[in-house]
Amino acid sequence: MDAIMNFIEQTGFFMLIDGFMAGGWKNLVMILVSLLLLWLAIKKQFEPLLLIGIAFGMLLTNLPGAGMYNGELWSAFMDEGSEYYHSYGYIMANGGLLDYLYIGVKTCIYPCLIFLGIGAMTDFEPLISNPKSLLLGAAAQIGIFVTFIGCVYLGFPQEAAASIGIIGGADGPTAIYTTSKLFPDLLGPIAVAAYSYMALVPVIQPPIMKLLTTKKEREIVMKPLRKVSKTEKIIFPIAVTIFVALLVPSATPLVGCLMLGNLWKECGVAERLCKTAQNELMNIVTIFLGISVGATATAQAFLNLNTLKILAMGIVAFGLGTAGGVLLAKIMNIFTKDKINPLIGSAGVSAVPMAARVSQSVGQKANPSNFLLMHAMGPNVAGVIGSAIAAGVLIALFG
Repeated sequence: MDAIMNFIEQTGFFMLIDGFMAGGWKNLVMILVSLLLLWLAIKKQFEPLLLIGIAFGMLLTNLPGAGMYNGELWSAFMDEGSEYYHSYGYIMANGGLLDYLYIGVKTCIYPCLIFLGIGAMTDFEPLISNPKSLLLGAAAQIGIFVTFIGCVYLGFPQEAAASIGIIGGADGPTAIYTTSKLFPDLLGPIAVAAYSYMALVPVIQPPIMKLLTTKKEREIVMKPLRKVSKTEKIIFPIAVTIFVALLVPSATPLVGCLMLGNLWKECGVAERLCKTAQNELMNIVTIFLGISVGATATAQAFLNLNTLKILAMGIVAFGLGTAGGVLLAKIMNIFTKDKINPLIGSAGVSAVPMAARVSQSVGQKANPSNFLLMHAMGPNVAGVIGSAIAAGVLIALFG
């Protein structure tokens, strides 16, 4: 009978009911939240490749008794007064499966490898063909820094404010990289906010774009982009890496991996490596990144007032980033002979290629003969570089 009772007390059902009776209802709420995210990812296709993993990791970490992720181990790892401070051996000896996978997040390996794959899939020709679009990508990063200031005024520590602000870059791996470096306690809420809002770009951006432009501006037809030579495409990733590494060394891991992947793509002599980065490596890392980030979304870390503030400021960051790109395009039109359709400025947030498609969609509604997709891809890929540099600046300031 004692053995039976012991077995019953070790079941997750008993732990869940016992925890609920003792006020531990938050785990049940988090399980429901994870199911909601799974529904959004599968049914509504909100960033499914990563959101499914994040939601399932959230489910696993909040199921009592599984022991797959142990937040107390990482608390000791981060506590300078603990004998286990920065001891990966302690994690390996006492952790569960998700603790082991989380080491790849904590050491920032996964976001860099994701950038390697993104680089191997990215065509920088629209940016090289129209260098002015780099300015639009930079302008869209204003959402990051304004949101950072707003979060400081809301009472967040500077490191946490920087981590929240980077949501405005519309780049999930960059948000995870920055938060892992500066304020890991907020990794779960920030990751969920970043990828959820990236999926909502077609909903968030169009009203802002229409509000800030006239119908005449939305109808502007831009000249075709010039053809870019293979030599230019090869030199570009090398030159960008050197420049960024010298300007913001802390951004080098992200930008360097992005440009290495792109160099494999453009050089024409490393096709096997390019395909591996695009497919097998990207898929494997996406699985590990999603499930381990989701594991950090424990009830204690997620269900609090700060999470609501993060979700609210994430919307602000996206909106400001969109507005920044559109407004700079309007300003540039005052001084340039060849007019820019301001809609492409909204693509400066680095949700590639979704933001560029939104620019195309809104532009075609105003002028059915207008094709802005390739023009918008310039600011779009510039935004990837810009958000990585912005992350590097914040890490340099507060890391």
